Amino acid sequence: MPKETKPQFSETERRILRMAQADLPDSATPYADMAASAGATEAEVQGLLARLKESGAIRRFGATLRHQKAGYGANAMVAWYVDDDDMARVGKYMSSRREISHCYHRINCLDWPYNLYTMVHASSPEECRRIVEDLVRESGIDDYAMLLSRKELKKTSMEYF
Repeated sequence: MPKETKPQFSETERRILRMAQADLPDSATPYADMAASAGATEAEVQGLLARLKESGAIRRFGATLRHQKAGYGANAMVAWYVDDDDMARVGKYMSSRREISHCYHRINCLDWPYNLYTMVHASSPEECRRIVEDLVRESGIDDYAMLLSRKELKKTSMEYF
């Protein structure tokens, strides 16, 4: 089996990637702003990120919700049991809901039967419960465990350089 080679980046690409792993500029033209700071063109910034995504080096490039700053005072991880035959439908439905920021299909194990996980954001724990009740009614899935967050202990992006 051939050994994977570590990607090589120019110093300009490293500057771009350092900015991409941090908070993006709060402007209408974040890629142009990054390019100006890195000594590159906007096309070079977008091209580098697109190549890394296409190669599988990065899976996604997107915003991180800082729910407290966005006005959401509560969130809950909800673990659902969904029949494998129904996973595509339920996953599509759950991921379409604006109150849900994360939706993952995972393998269940041991005495924990749940295989679909969602993160629900709301203004209060009571609103989280109401949203979950709506999800139950609208999805038809009623086997779940709701874990309300008590305290955020860590929320950081990956850092490579």
